[in-house]
Amino acid sequence: MFNLGMLFVTVGLIFLGLGILFLLLQRTGLPLGRLPGDIRYRGKNVSLYFPLASSILVSVVLSFIIYVIGKLRH
Repeated sequence: MFNLGMLFVTVGLIFLGLGILFLLLQRTGLPLGRLPGDIRYRGKNVSLYFPLASSILVSVVLSFIIYVIGKLRH
């Protein structure tokens, strides 16, 4: 049971860190979530938002960070 509890605490701390990071990035004025490749559709009774370009950008940045960390560890 201890391992499951530590997993929940670790995941919670990761989400807390990400939330704080997103709040800080929002104040910098970066247009994350409003890039030209993000798909927005507003109909009469439905709205759809899919941040395609923002997702790709975040994926590339995180992949680069993980790559650099991996190279530094070896």
